[in-house]
Amino acid sequence: MNALTLPDIAAQAARQALPLEWVGMRGIALPVWLEGRQLSAKADAGVSLDDGEARGIHMSRLYLALAALEQENLSPALIRQVLQRFLDSHEGLSNSAYLNIHTDLLLKRPALVSPLSGWKSYPATIAARLEKQMFHVELQIDVPYSSTCPCSAALARQLIQQQFIDDFANKSLQHADVLTWLGSTQGILATPHSQRSIAELHLQLDEFIDELPLTAIINDAEAALGTAVQTAVKRADEQAFALANGQNLMFCEDAARRLNLALRRTPGVSAFHLRVVHAESLHAHDAVAQSRWQREHA
Repeated sequence: MNALTLPDIAAQAARQALPLEWVGMRGIALPVWLEGRQLSAKADAGVSLDDGEARGIHMSRLYLALAALEQENLSPALIRQVLQRFLDSHEGLSNSAYLNIHTDLLLKRPALVSPLSGWKSYPATIAARLEKQMFHVELQIDVPYSSTCPCSAALARQLIQQQFIDDFANKSLQHADVLTWLGSTQGILATPHSQRSIAELHLQLDEFIDELPLTAIINDAEAALGTAVQTAVKRADEQAFALANGQNLMFCEDAARRLNLALRRTPGVSAFHLRVVHAESLHAHDAVAQSRWQREHA
């Protein structure tokens, strides 16, 4: 009895000849190495189907090519190699290859004052494409932070001033009395509202960059904002965080401008689109600001 050749349905002609911009798989589970640490990731892998006569692509070839990502640290060079394998395995079918890697970058962050530290997770996506030998890499990173409303702070200060007038009108001021008043809820009767906020960063990298500057971008963003959310804290750290928020009041417009100025100085970044979202504690809606930048070519 002769062995039958397994059918290759994808190699059959399409019933309707039409090229497709992207064909592949989404949500492929795989481990990746990033900055010396193995992380769990999901990948979207695809190619264009430029031969409109072909019925489909060979998805298993894309899947097998992703195995290279398990072996070494993730870099633009490694990603380009994988995309080239996508194209080599689809010669005559595809001219463009795409790869998106979704993961959570874990960074250990120190407390503000105490010796404590803890891990913080930053959702990140590395999006790459190889098209006519032109290689493009983009990063998407979410950076959480705290924001205290300047308007709310001013209104709270006014209430405290008024309470001071009411409590000490026509009285001789004694240092001990004022100190006690400042430490009481009777004196500091109002506080400004603050909210957990998020900076959504979408950055385009230089074509010939050697590394993925995820940590550098996060560090630059947190330094510009000044009030990164904390991990493990003691009371001294919480007090230092309250001080940082009180001295670092910002609207969403302020945050967007700070990030714009900081990120355009980050090495390896050629363009970006950022959005900041302040999840209002006063309103049931969010306050949002967006900003773009692109390096001018000489």
